[in-house]
Amino acid sequence: MATGSCLCGGVRYEVEGPMGPTFGCHCSQCRKTSGNFVTAFFAPRDGVTIQGEVRWYQSSVTGRRGFCPTCGSQMFWDGGHPDLEIHAGSLDGDAPKLAYHIYCADKAGFYRITDGLPQFAAEAEDGDAQA
Repeated sequence: MATGSCLCGGVRYEVEGPMGPTFGCHCSQCRKTSGNFVTAFFAPRDGVTIQGEVRWYQSSVTGRRGFCPTCGSQMFWDGGHPDLEIHAGSLDGDAPKLAYHIYCADKAGFYRITDGLPQFAAEAEDGDAQA
């Protein structure tokens, strides 16, 4: 089991079961909400237990973003799929290893991706990445 929280601790979560690999999302929405790219992983929705109040913002037709209304920590992306996207930085421990980057066509110009991991212009080829 993995656990995580927002900065103030007002929202906590537990993940039971498998967590997908961590990926970097470079889409313009992730950049606008975080100030940079976001690292996240997918976990089966039925294996995620959330405690505390999460405020949801419908950021697009396909998804909404969950954050703590007290400290503003971004924690979740919900696209209505069986898996919930969880921001890797909100974990109490280490996240699964970074495996790939998505939405690289939207990447900001102030940094380069130099880790040698696969880069996708939009979603990953296997369709696992939804952003």
